[in-house]
Amino acid sequence: MDPTFQHLYDILANQQGYIFPNEIELQWGILIVIYPFITGLVAGAFILASLERVFNVKILKATYQLALLTALAFLIVAPMPLISHLSQPQRAYEIMITPHSSSAMAIFGFVYLWYLMVVLLLEIWFDYRHSFVVWSNEKKGVMKWVYRILTLGISDISPRVLKWDKKLGYIITIIGIPSAFILHGYVGFIFGSIKANPWWSTPLMPIIFLFSAMVSGIALVMLVYMVISYIRKQNIDINVLNTIGRYLFFVLLLDFTLEGLDQIQRIYEAEESFQILKLLVSGKLYLTLFVSQGLVGTLIPMITLVFLQFTKHKFKFQKAIYFIICILVLIGVYSMRWNVVIGGQLFSKSFAGFTGFKLNLIGLDGTLMAIFWMVIPFAILAFLLWLLPPWKMVKEGE
Repeated sequence: MDPTFQHLYDILANQQGYIFPNEIELQWGILIVIYPFITGLVAGAFILASLERVFNVKILKATYQLALLTALAFLIVAPMPLISHLSQPQRAYEIMITPHSSSAMAIFGFVYLWYLMVVLLLEIWFDYRHSFVVWSNEKKGVMKWVYRILTLGISDISPRVLKWDKKLGYIITIIGIPSAFILHGYVGFIFGSIKANPWWSTPLMPIIFLFSAMVSGIALVMLVYMVISYIRKQNIDINVLNTIGRYLFFVLLLDFTLEGLDQIQRIYEAEESFQILKLLVSGKLYLTLFVSQGLVGTLIPMITLVFLQFTKHKFKFQKAIYFIICILVLIGVYSMRWNVVIGGQLFSKSFAGFTGFKLNLIGLDGTLMAIFWMVIPFAILAFLLWLLPPWKMVKEGE
């Protein structure tokens, strides 16, 4: 059978009830699931970094630069799943040169550039400028010129200038906190503003996206911190893990509460779409919503984090548990993105049927492409850690 007809046959085989003709095939696939997931990692990682810089949580100093570099690596890749999903990706730049105030995605492009150029890059540059100057004098060959270029011609490292670097970096971090909220809250706004879809249309959608982003970003930074420490054969500070674990628990609890309130409101209102949504969550989304997101990604990590905070165990056991918790949390947040993006397209606007979704292995919207865009940020992070190693930063006075 022709692959196109086979694809349509597989979709129609999973169709239930009555659906409109334009609902036979989903418009948004796995790449649109990856897009808010990666963006959320950026916002969460930056917010964790701000705890040390703005809120003076000194115990997290070991993860400060690591969180910033992680945010930068994922932010660079954040729009790429969207661009890959376009039929004409080479025209993606036009969103920036032909802005339109009524386009949510066009405005997001400017929010993205603001966060990348003004917030993250500037904060990292102010943090590393002293090191750039010293490294440009110490290194030889190509790297000498690389670091000299990164200084942007400002080589003054007197105490007065370094003090200004710290002040300006602090100000940018303060600006970056609401910017991080806007960055990912706006992703939730894009879905929540689609009034025709009752699964998405809720005022809590931007807030739910934001808190789940904080959860995923904190878990990612903890995971990266543990992996980098293991690769470098450095001792992991258990106090750092416990502190991050406490923040992860509180944010996870808030996220769970908000999503629970959203579902309770839907059940109480019981609008005309309630029955189809009830069938959706108890059928096609049962495993990803209740098992993957609710049980594996939320309840088990929350209970385990409380268990670790109030009981004492061997260091190796705690490290292993924290490592597993981070993975489970990331699985849970990814499942949340899947349930929103894919789940919101599975039921018909007629409220009388369901369509099917088949995830292909290859293709522009296939599993391999999604894996590719998930691997690239880690490759960029590895390069940034090689170019800007936090453990080799030059301290003031050196």
